[in-house]
Amino acid sequence: MALVRGLVISILVFMIAIPASFGCTTFVVTDEASEDGSVFVGHTNDGFGTGLVANRIREDMVVFRHVPAKDHMEGAKRQVIYDPNSGGEFLGEASSSETESVVIGEIPEINHTYAYITGSYGIINEHQLMSGECTDYAKIHPSAEKDKRIFYSSELSNIALERCKTAREAVLLIGDLIETYGYYGTGETLIFADPEDAWVIEMCGGTPDGTGGYWAAQQITPGHVFVAANEFRIRELDYNDHHQLFSENLVDDAQKMGWYDPSDGPLDWAKVFGIGEYSHPYYSQSRVWRIMDILAPSLKLSPYVEGPFSKAYPFSVKPDSPVNTSESFSLFRDHYEGTVFDLTAAPAGGPFGDPYRVWGPFDLHDAPYEGELKPGSWARPISTDPCGYSYVCQGRKDLPAIIGGICWLGLSSPAETCYVPFYAGIYRLPTPYLHGSHWEFNLNSAFWPFELLQNWARFMYNQISPVIKAEQSRLESDALARQPDIEAKALELYKQNITEARMFLTAYTDQTAVDTINSWMNLTGKVIVTYRNGNYNDVRNKTIQNVGYPDWWYELSGYQYGPRVYDMEGLQSIPDVKYTGKVANVTGDPIAYISEYQT
Repeated sequence: MALVRGLVISILVFMIAIPASFGCTTFVVTDEASEDGSVFVGHTNDGFGTGLVANRIREDMVVFRHVPAKDHMEGAKRQVIYDPNSGGEFLGEASSSETESVVIGEIPEINHTYAYITGSYGIINEHQLMSGECTDYAKIHPSAEKDKRIFYSSELSNIALERCKTAREAVLLIGDLIETYGYYGTGETLIFADPEDAWVIEMCGGTPDGTGGYWAAQQITPGHVFVAANEFRIRELDYNDHHQLFSENLVDDAQKMGWYDPSDGPLDWAKVFGIGEYSHPYYSQSRVWRIMDILAPSLKLSPYVEGPFSKAYPFSVKPDSPVNTSESFSLFRDHYEGTVFDLTAAPAGGPFGDPYRVWGPFDLHDAPYEGELKPGSWARPISTDPCGYSYVCQGRKDLPAIIGGICWLGLSSPAETCYVPFYAGIYRLPTPYLHGSHWEFNLNSAFWPFELLQNWARFMYNQISPVIKAEQSRLESDALARQPDIEAKALELYKQNITEARMFLTAYTDQTAVDTINSWMNLTGKVIVTYRNGNYNDVRNKTIQNVGYPDWWYELSGYQYGPRVYDMEGLQSIPDVKYTGKVANVTGDPIAYISEYQT
């Protein structure tokens, strides 16, 4: 026992020094919790975004793929690709395919695989199976090893969309793959939802013999909303609860490793196998609180908790009112405005309420050890500037799957993006979404038009953000308004010829995406011209207005010590000079006046 425990601790200490690649937020709104019976699954990819190109994972890409449905020969093998963003390094030699992907193992292929859309993780398939993800810290983050630990959550999500039609099928498949082929890398939360059901599965590695892995899954209560943000969310496990599923060896192994004592009560998955929040207190839990509080303010949930494994926030909540599509988008656009964590507030938000922060030394994704108190951190918002992309998938049981399923996809930070509909039945993705790099400025890619405007908005955020939101609302409202007619036409074609229906949806998706990017580029040009050099430049009237700073900023920045009198030495010698923003008519000594009236 001592040897096993010592090995576990040494691996843990080594692995928590490796930063996780992502810091995502994910949620699901069940059909009974939505306004029109839709199921919504949301995901933000907040690690600067990665993508898959011809099965190759690239850290510098923001790209997406549409993987077509395929028939496979008897005895075919499905290659499993190593994910370098997993937090688990690759051990041993790796074979490479023609695309230079690292093939870490193979599993038997099935006769037929479904079409799906994927980015860093699987997104949605042609049967309206939807997925969301967030990374979690677990007690152990094992390295990848060929034919021993070959799966990370990214490949598991893709395989689930290739092979499954329902959320429960996806959870059972992933659990079996983890136990059979092993798991490496960070802990992970995956959401799977179909138009009638939703499940959460959480996973990690670290079995005593170094093979297999651990997983726990829980069904989301109909009529509820679930949220996860970089910390395991499943708690006590119960063999008799038919709403839960988990690996058979989980409880026994937890006892062997000294992590769990049955006398403590039911095994708490998050507490026994996880190590709490990313980086610092409230990094994860404040985002869970925020979404729950927005949707269910009647619960009066406190933004403050007693520790990393607090039970102050339930597994899921029933919203006070049904959630519609636009509201599901807005959940990702939050910076805690109006709350104790408000990132737009002074002084850190600056004179124009910029909600984004350059990371400080203690904002990085290093796991705090027990009892560690870091000197300081910024609040971690839901909409964050490192975000590569986000989406809200929509599934509807009253329509054929290829029409009912939509991925509303947005590039860059959610608060400054525009969500574009990608129907589940399309044959291909729009060209601008097939390429894009963080290191190469290219306005022909989907990423850079949105990233450019997001960065420009930070110069004068409280001035520019309303302009962005207005165009955002216009474009998204137009797309939502078009849905009934587009889907009625697609349904008419579907009844006659499914191929024609899919071609119609492909053409519509492509044109809408291109039109949205063009509209965004026009908006970017107008914003750059209008808000230039700290002024408001009225293009129509050819006038320039100095926006200026708020009085509190002048006071905080020492503006009152500028060249207002010739006797600068005398001015600077006066303690506690305040900025009044008023002009005074002074007779006699201006220093005496300032001493008497502005201190």
